[in-house]
Amino acid sequence: MSPNEPPAVSTSDQTAADGNLLTASCPIPITDYKEIVLAHGSGGELSHRLISKIILPQFTNELLAPMHDGAIFSLGNERLAFSTDSYVVSPIFFPGGDIGKMAVHGTVNDLSMCGARPLYLSVGFILEEGLPMEDFWRIVQSMRAAADEAGVQLVTGDTKVVDRGNADKIFINTAGIGVVPKDVNIHPARAQAGDKIIISGPIAVHGIAIMSVREGLEFETEIASDTASLNGLVQDILKACSDVHVLRDPTRGGVTSVMTEIAQSANVGILLQEAAVPISEEVKGACEILGLDPLYVANEGKLIAVVAPDDAEAALAAMRNHSLGGEAAVIGEVVSDHPGFVVMRTRVGGTRVVDMLSGEQLPRIC
Repeated sequence: MSPNEPPAVSTSDQTAADGNLLTASCPIPITDYKEIVLAHGSGGELSHRLISKIILPQFTNELLAPMHDGAIFSLGNERLAFSTDSYVVSPIFFPGGDIGKMAVHGTVNDLSMCGARPLYLSVGFILEEGLPMEDFWRIVQSMRAAADEAGVQLVTGDTKVVDRGNADKIFINTAGIGVVPKDVNIHPARAQAGDKIIISGPIAVHGIAIMSVREGLEFETEIASDTASLNGLVQDILKACSDVHVLRDPTRGGVTSVMTEIAQSANVGILLQEAAVPISEEVKGACEILGLDPLYVANEGKLIAVVAPDDAEAALAAMRNHSLGGEAAVIGEVVSDHPGFVVMRTRVGGTRVVDMLSGEQLPRIC
């Protein structure tokens, strides 16, 4: 069965008159797992299998099919982007941020990766009985400050409380709407041979900030999460470049998972240069201690831009002139060879294929 083919439905208990199905009579698609595991939330290979085999066949439509960071659609004379995300990070407070700030940043960034100017957010709180009121107050205040900084308004929401032990302190869902300018056409499938790949700064910072707290690691310089709203940076890039092809924020699954998604969506190859990928010495050392590959570690305040070669210098300059892109670098290019695959040229001159994260490196990272 192909990923887009819906599973067979038993008609024995089907009520065709009103269109309802008794789902118990519908055989599930064949999967390698009988139950959900943590790796299904990694943003890597198992996440994609879960989506393609279980979710997409039930909800396939032209807005969902592109598998962008948000749905883009027209309403009257406006083009809108709509996105949603949920946050379960542990711990809920960490160096550089907290779950509330990251929830605002995450949805603002997903809208921005569609080329949209984020406007409005919703929030849903799932609170565990026993959560200290002071902690909830800190999170709400942090969200307000993050929304003000990003120039968005939180306009609707919901709150639920569950029994003690049935959640982990607090989970947050945010959704958002933004306006896409008429001359902007950003899409994962628009990457083409010759395009340059630019990252806005050092990788793996957020994931290592979280893991440092969990593992009790101490460094000469504290590693703080890079969580930030990227809408201002994106607007500067769009002003500088006539035609940005792809924007992505490499969150769960890290840089290589995002690059693989783009390669597969556009049916192109991607060649990355290991020596060009910016990474701090503290993060590199922490990855070595923890046995992690920084290319797969989550980021929350970095973006990847895929632009035409003629626009590369302008995009790079725009990033470096912004406070969130001072260490931006060209890390590779789109090629016609090995379509659907990402290849890394190593520091010693060899090459290796890099793929999506196959397991769960860092659970509860966002």
